[in-house]
Amino acid sequence: MKPSDFRPLSVAEVAERAAGASQNFDLAVREFIDTWGTMPRSSRIAAIAEEPIAVGRVEDAYLAALAEHLATRDRLDPPVWTEKPERFLREPFFAGGLESLKAILIVESPSAFRRRLIFISADGLSRPHRAMADDEASTP
Repeated sequence: MKPSDFRPLSVAEVAERAAGASQNFDLAVREFIDTWGTMPRSSRIAAIAEEPIAVGRVEDAYLAALAEHLATRDRLDPPVWTEKPERFLREPFFAGGLESLKAILIVESPSAFRRRLIFISADGLSRPHRAMADDEASTP
């Protein structure tokens, strides 16, 4: 297997894959979240420690929000790089792009995302559990 066949092990690797077009940004983020759930604490600290390369205004802010959110949720100190001005948006970004969802996204977004003006749904960072995926696969 090639290294690119494995899930990203850090937010820096998510950015590298997106910049190199070896993987879609959204897919790389989802796969990193899956990986995060299986990492020991020491690996989690390392997975967010390195500042990702710049890949785009929204993506750069999103990776900082993700690192801060995961760190806070797991009672880790967020990395210093997440506070850099270039890791914040000046104008709001709403996932999905539907006007009718804006109010819901504002309410549901985790604070690390809201403070960067990124608005996502409450389940935007959740991944289906294996048992749930198996149940859905068996549903006609």
